[in-house]
Amino acid sequence: MRVALDAMGGDYAPVPIVQGAVLAVQADPELHVVLVGDQAQVEPLLASAQAVRERLEICHASQVIGMDESPALAFRKKPDNSISRCWQLLQQRKVNAIVGAGHTGAMVAGGFMMRLFLKGVRRPGIATLMPTQQGLSVLLDVGANVHPKPEHLYQYGVMGAIFAKHILQRDKPKIGLLNIGSEEDKGNELAKETQDLFRSSPLKDQFIGNVEGRDIHRGVCEVIVTEGFVGNVVLKVCEGLFEFIMKVVGKELLSTLKSELQLGQLALQNILKRYDYDELGGAPLLGVDGICIICHGSSKERAIASAIAVAAKYARSNLNDLIVKELSSGGQQV
Repeated sequence: MRVALDAMGGDYAPVPIVQGAVLAVQADPELHVVLVGDQAQVEPLLASAQAVRERLEICHASQVIGMDESPALAFRKKPDNSISRCWQLLQQRKVNAIVGAGHTGAMVAGGFMMRLFLKGVRRPGIATLMPTQQGLSVLLDVGANVHPKPEHLYQYGVMGAIFAKHILQRDKPKIGLLNIGSEEDKGNELAKETQDLFRSSPLKDQFIGNVEGRDIHRGVCEVIVTEGFVGNVVLKVCEGLFEFIMKVVGKELLSTLKSELQLGQLALQNILKRYDYDELGGAPLLGVDGICIICHGSSKERAIASAIAVAAKYARSNLNDLIVKELSSGGQQV
């Protein structure tokens, strides 16, 4: 199993990114990681990883796309950037998956520019796992497609259902369309036309209609479909709210349980371990020919190691073969 990692992508690159790669190969003896980036910066960081050095390769890329750059402009001005090199390795079948914590727009654009789409997929979408009272659910799209058509959202429902069934192990996953109300007549034309597509499709029995933002964490369905703009806002709000609640609850819990301080700290650690994105890994870009995992820009070594492990898991699951098969059948077997 070979995974290409953008060693220069992220707020703290390259040190924690390379450290995450080392952790990943130490945990999986069948894993090889190709570190894509400036060899002069990456090579010295591997000096302490001699035990696994033969499974850590370097693919030199002399340029980096910054977080504040326009992807289209950066791809033209910086042809030897680390994100493009990762996508090229995937296109050439030299790796099974790519992982990056750099510019999200550039990561998505790299796949779009190469038209590295799965057969039948019109627009790939970023999927992210959302914790709920019933277990994990999948929300998509969260940033790849901010101007979708109804058929794009329908395909997100198909791909999300496949992901929920085969990765989350949820039989006959229910699908909901994120909207401003649960009533059928709510929402804009995009929402109404997407509803019509689902209700006249082979997925009509799994489609539960509109769901509201407050329904996400209640676990009313396993797949939540939305456009990229709204999905990204929802994701960032949920992350910020989780951090806020953990700080408030943690402070209160530790001050209340002064005599049980160790017990309070253990409870907080267990919650963080269950829901922290560092543990869940990154978000897959579903619909591309290969596995692409997009991480938070603030990812450090533990998050990167988790993302690499997730990339390898998805590649081994033959997730893309399942997506192509289900799309060709119109979603009849999801």
